[in-house]
Amino acid sequence: MPKISVEMPQELLDDLDEHVGDDGKFVNRSDAIRASVRKTLDVLDEIDARHGRLEADEEEEA
Repeated sequence: MPKISVEMPQELLDDLDEHVGDDGKFVNRSDAIRASVRKTLDVLDEIDARHGRLEADEEEEA
């Protein structure tokens, strides 16, 4: 799995850490970030589909 480096404000990292660990929903920061990115991309796909942009992109790729 490729590794990436990301800069983020301490405030955002502190908020992320509240959801990580034994008492949190995620095992580690990487797991939390992957889940967040997946969710965000799903939401963006839904928005694109509502605006008819998703089908146009798929036709261009074919």
